[in-house]
Amino acid sequence: MTIASYPVTDPVAEHGEGPVWSGRWGGLRWVDMLAGDVLMLDLDGNVRRRHVAKVAAVVRPRVSGGYVVAAERELLLADFDDLDAPLRSLGEAWTDPAIRMNEGGCDPDGRFYIGTMAYDESPGRGSFYVAELDGTLRVVLPEVTISNGFDFSPDGSLAYYTDTATGRVDVFDYDPEGGLSGRRPFVFIDREVGAPDGLTVDDEGGVWVALWQGAAVHRYDVGGRLDAIVGLPVRKVTSVAFGGENLDRLFITTSARDVDRTEQPEAGSLFAADPGVPGRPVLPTTL
Repeated sequence: MTIASYPVTDPVAEHGEGPVWSGRWGGLRWVDMLAGDVLMLDLDGNVRRRHVAKVAAVVRPRVSGGYVVAAERELLLADFDDLDAPLRSLGEAWTDPAIRMNEGGCDPDGRFYIGTMAYDESPGRGSFYVAELDGTLRVVLPEVTISNGFDFSPDGSLAYYTDTATGRVDVFDYDPEGGLSGRRPFVFIDREVGAPDGLTVDDEGGVWVALWQGAAVHRYDVGGRLDAIVGLPVRKVTSVAFGGENLDRLFITTSARDVDRTEQPEAGSLFAADPGVPGRPVLPTTL
């Protein structure tokens, strides 16, 4: 099945990433990652922007109110939902300037996970971490290259994860006591089709994967079979999230980094599609 996409904004981001819908926010938030900005699409279709740090890799709501932003090497917490709420740092997690945070998400029990990568994309320089309650980071997966999409099945028993350089989406078993275990391939994606980037899981368990350099989003059913494709007019598709009042609109972020805008004038825009299946509420963090 082929699904059409349509632009929601002008090309407002150099490297758009990580869309997240939270009803408390009254709209969608995403990041212009390497500009260090958090963007917000309000219900009237207007875009607001807040600069938070050198890098803004991930934004997620907190259970207690407010939100967390993963910056270059630290986690930043806001205690209020407002985009301009004051931010406080949980401290620098490492000192190596060659490594930055990239993508992440939360498990069903509120733990926040964040991946890293080298700026030069050196193989094995990144890690996938989980944040302890005090904000310190514990390694879950060492020696990853470009840690990317992360989300859970509707029943919370499976976690899907992408290290882009592998060309795979992997799946883990999950339980609240033991965390992630049993990593195994879920789907392999041919490099000629694109590289797996951000992902989200819908209410039926389908996994929607953004394809970097692929000009598309793929949906894989619970058995790993490709059953829907969302085409886009730009090649660098970065991430996806369900939003809207009924969580039935698929939002798609894109990048204009190193793109000739005369060839791809809409690169960096936020797109959407109507996939015919709803998503699930975002998993918030207890940080």
